[in-house]
Amino acid sequence: MIGSDLDLMFVLKDIEVHDSRTPIAFSRSKTNFSMMTEGTKPGFVMLQLIGSPHPLFCEKCRMGNYLSNVLFKQTFLNELGPFVHGPCISDIHGLYDMAPSLHSKSWFKPASGWIVRSNSAWPDENTKRMIIDHGMLFVPIGAKGSPHEEFEWRISFSIAEKLLIYTFSHTQLLCYALMKIILKDVINTDSRCKDLLCSYYLKTIIFWISEEIQPSAWAPANLIPCFMRCFRRLIYCVQYQ
Repeated sequence: MIGSDLDLMFVLKDIEVHDSRTPIAFSRSKTNFSMMTEGTKPGFVMLQLIGSPHPLFCEKCRMGNYLSNVLFKQTFLNELGPFVHGPCISDIHGLYDMAPSLHSKSWFKPASGWIVRSNSAWPDENTKRMIIDHGMLFVPIGAKGSPHEEFEWRISFSIAEKLLIYTFSHTQLLCYALMKIILKDVINTDSRCKDLLCSYYLKTIIFWISEEIQPSAWAPANLIPCFMRCFRRLIYCVQYQ
């Protein structure tokens, strides 16, 4: 929730998600799903049930049993977290957002281009390997307006993003901080622009620029040029969204 003091993600370890294109050897003691992308928007999947030792919140859809994100979130509603906010469960005071999530050890095939995309030395091969080995998460929310919105799950690369931020130099972190200050103290003070952007977009801009230039370019002496490059890219993205 906007303004919440604490954002949390927790992973249900007794559920596993597998890539539908790879042979599946799964544990019968766990619930197993296969990720399906046919008919979904980029960044979303549907989770088809393979097998489970327990009853689950699945319903028939497109000739298969799929996990409903709506029913899934309802299982976590209680007096401590009585509200659904997007993929999260929120408390009555807006102090925290909790996002229940599912994990896949497989790297998402449509995202495989990222592994070889960078023309610079960032991120390095060791960081890429760590990210791939950690897999990815799925949070319970579908693409708005989708005919199968209730059965779609958004792919979360939050683990990958944290590992990438750990590699940031001091200059990269300063650029990110300056962008957030501009957002809070300038952009959001204009009623026409308020809530147009969020810090996630700014972080993504830093990621893109970092892929395009050499790590040595993020020298302390280049702080202003680096910041202006990021800021101009932000303007471009807003103009040509």
